[in-house]
Amino acid sequence: MITNPTAVFFVLALVVAAATALEQRYHSFRSLGSALVGILLAMALSNVGIIPGESSAYVFLGGPAVSAGIALILLTVDIRTVVQAGPTMLAAFAIGAVGTAVGASVAALLLADSIGPETWKLAGQYTATYTGGGANFAAVGAALETSGELFAAGIAADVIITAIWMAACLTVPLLWSAGDKKSDSAVADRDAEPVTATSKTADDDAPQPPVGVERMLYSSIGAVGLVDLAVMAAIVFGTLSASDILGELLAPIPGVLWLTIIALILAQIPYVRGLKGAGVIGNYLVLLFLASNGARSVVANIVVVGPPVVYYAVTTVAIHGIIIFGVGRLVGLDLKTLAVASQANIGGPGSAIALASARGYADRLLPGVAVGLLGYAVGNFFGLGIAALIRPMLGG
Repeated sequence: MITNPTAVFFVLALVVAAATALEQRYHSFRSLGSALVGILLAMALSNVGIIPGESSAYVFLGGPAVSAGIALILLTVDIRTVVQAGPTMLAAFAIGAVGTAVGASVAALLLADSIGPETWKLAGQYTATYTGGGANFAAVGAALETSGELFAAGIAADVIITAIWMAACLTVPLLWSAGDKKSDSAVADRDAEPVTATSKTADDDAPQPPVGVERMLYSSIGAVGLVDLAVMAAIVFGTLSASDILGELLAPIPGVLWLTIIALILAQIPYVRGLKGAGVIGNYLVLLFLASNGARSVVANIVVVGPPVVYYAVTTVAIHGIIIFGVGRLVGLDLKTLAVASQANIGGPGSAIALASARGYADRLLPGVAVGLLGYAVGNFFGLGIAALIRPMLGG
């Protein structure tokens, strides 16, 4: 068995390299996503005895490394782009976020006996990931110190349900009646922002779904220079230090929330947001962290907690869907906007792009991305808030 921490890092780096290469090359692996593929590969290596179930490498990746990754991802968020979303997309996103929080809370109360004492942690993680995205799942899980088995099972259930929900959101607008089309188009014309001055409408030739949308969102434009890396390193170390200090001085507000606040403030500085490679490096660190969680997972334990966790994800997303589409229609929001906003909640900005592109909703593409990025910004707050609310209810 490989036990040297440096050698363990090497194996995890190979795992992430293989996972991202498989995602890029094969459609089946793209459907799973590099995060889940990396978790499964590392889990396999750990369970057959090639790498250990516990290592100081995992401790580092679950602490400073994943925090640095989250900070770098947040440095790409321009909060001002949210105003481009228009009132209807923002309203739909807000309804969806409330639906997620309600769904995760109800699921926790229903399934606490089946999942166990860490159910309140799962409530926080699913609230976070179904408000923003996988980075929020990782951040809240690291902050709450969720066990490796529950973490891995949660990721697996998330991937399955997110894929099913994408299919559902692609289908819902097709149920549109002729009467709805007229009223909905009027709402969209009033509130939606155009993609560009010459952008196509939903009636024009629809763009094809982008390949590797998450890669597109976080890819570097041009070469990453030494200055970019040096400034990013200074920002990350400074942000981590400040968030740790504030977390200790101003408890019980956890350090991850201070990290989120500081990174978002810095991201509004054009120079900082323009640093090349921040998103790519941040996502790579998150993938390493997720792989380390896979390595710490014992298959027998995951099998035990697996089915209830799938039920948890199903319940959360089902209640989210009932609320966003039910309440959204009651207040007069159109189904196309609700579908894109729901994907921004459940799958993040990449899923919002995929759905808007696949259905030709050109006027909803950038608004969907904007609220998806907003989800990254607020997901940690919502997730930790729900976890703190649910914990005493479950006697945690």
